[in-house]
Amino acid sequence: MNIFALFETRVREALESLTRSGRLPEGLDLSRVVVEPPRDASHGDLATNAALVLAKEAKQNPKALGEALAEELRTDPRIVEASVAGPGFINLRLAPEVFQDVIRAALSEGENFGRGQMPGGPVNIEYVSANPTGPMHVGHGRGAVFGDALANLLAAAGRPVTREYYINDAGAQVDVLARSAYLRYREALGETITIPEGLYPGDYLKPVGMKLAETHGRALLDQPEHEWLPQVRRFAIDAMMAMIREDLAAIGIRHDVFFSEATLQGENGGKVAELLDALRQKGLVYEGRLPPPKGQLPDDWEDREQTLFRSSQFGDDVDRALLKSDGSFTYFASDIAYHRDKWLRGANELIDVLGADHGGYVKRMQAAVKAVSDGQARLDVKLCQLVRLLRAGEPVKMSKRAGEFVTLRDVIDEVGRDAIRFMMLYRKNDATLDFDLAKVVEQSKDNPVFYVQYGHARRFSVLRQAREALPGEDFSPAALLADADLSVLTDPGEIEMMRLIAQYPRVLESAAAAHEPHRIAFYLYETASSLHSFWNKGKDLPQLRIVNPTDRNSTRARLALVEALGGVLASGLAVLGVSAPNEMR
Repeated sequence: MNIFALFETRVREALESLTRSGRLPEGLDLSRVVVEPPRDASHGDLATNAALVLAKEAKQNPKALGEALAEELRTDPRIVEASVAGPGFINLRLAPEVFQDVIRAALSEGENFGRGQMPGGPVNIEYVSANPTGPMHVGHGRGAVFGDALANLLAAAGRPVTREYYINDAGAQVDVLARSAYLRYREALGETITIPEGLYPGDYLKPVGMKLAETHGRALLDQPEHEWLPQVRRFAIDAMMAMIREDLAAIGIRHDVFFSEATLQGENGGKVAELLDALRQKGLVYEGRLPPPKGQLPDDWEDREQTLFRSSQFGDDVDRALLKSDGSFTYFASDIAYHRDKWLRGANELIDVLGADHGGYVKRMQAAVKAVSDGQARLDVKLCQLVRLLRAGEPVKMSKRAGEFVTLRDVIDEVGRDAIRFMMLYRKNDATLDFDLAKVVEQSKDNPVFYVQYGHARRFSVLRQAREALPGEDFSPAALLADADLSVLTDPGEIEMMRLIAQYPRVLESAAAAHEPHRIAFYLYETASSLHSFWNKGKDLPQLRIVNPTDRNSTRARLALVEALGGVLASGLAVLGVSAPNEMR
């Protein structure tokens, strides 16, 4: 039950009534009419901008139009007050029965409460896609958690979602990996090695070298590089991806598709060549010269005739090269072919979750997706900013295993999956995140993940208290739904909890539409806080205690409220991929 959608429909019906009576002209554009929470909760339960956004088109004074609309809305028995404020906003105060119906819906639907049928076709979300050249670091973890939570969020809102990982298993960096693994292979066979600059020095490749030695013995030593390199490359990539998959599983990240970059460039150019043919048929490829990059020219800059894609025709700043000087495909050409493949597989909305250093990638890829899909697909690129890893305010030293950074697995092992996932989502993705290993395990209000999980655990602790205080009573959601008298819930703290529960469907829908899972984390903290505050009031005021053995009526009503709120907490935590414990230890 989404009261915002429900009363938006009611507002539109009131507007239609005004149109039929001649008070409004026909054919008004209602697309900007919304119903939302008022900025100040003391003004009411809902607010609508209808009069404000329609006044100009209707050629009417917004306040006068607001008064006419408010008068129409007052005829609804569910609306106890409709008042016009400011330049034309209408604040609505609802009858208590509306919120009681919300609680009943939450009890009836359980964790499905608020989950909807968001319009739109299939979504493909690509996230993590870390180069398979070593263990994942904490920055990879932020993109992994964000992408996974966004996939959960869109699925909860009703969109079909494909979760994808792009394996960068072609190009120079995997040859560097192979040569680094080959050195560790020689080391495993007893040689003393020195790792030259440009190869990967981390100890994580030692087990790969040992496994190569077990598999091949000394046979690779007798082969020239062009023979051993492809064997070691494939072996090392598989080993790195196995390690990455293990780390992802430890943090609850899953993918439906692992797409190999190497499969794009098959016989006769494969899917990249197909892409160039498709762009040529559209007249979007030409031979020309690019202007030099702004600022200092890179060492590899060449002023030459090139095969170019007309990306500026689709919103990019300049056209882009598709072929290198040696005739091979550019990375950009491969990226376009990959996104075209995702679209051809049926996704009309593509989301790429990338690191902050990919800002220059956004316009060109959005232009490319628009071009290859004839405008039928759109690409949203979500950039995840850096993570500063701290311990009690001090920067954390580098990992011995990785040699250059702190691995994600090190952090998982120290603080656990729930703390990482919640705190990675408790800040918007495009803002730098300070992740303090000491603070995220504190059991205090200042630690959001603990505070929200404690709120969910409180749902079960009050239920245990009720069973001890009133033995033999049935406190199941179905029983509470059947006979709890919700009209006794009149305390401001109880009303606040009901309002927050009623907001959950809208928060879920708006977070999904904006691709912003952090909104769920913020909402959960506010909702858990409302329960904790009411609990604390009950310690000072016995008449507000959730479990009161001398007042069965209020006990059952408050248990129904806490059960509904707990269901919302469990649902939101599931979207974030965080556990909802029944008790805290």
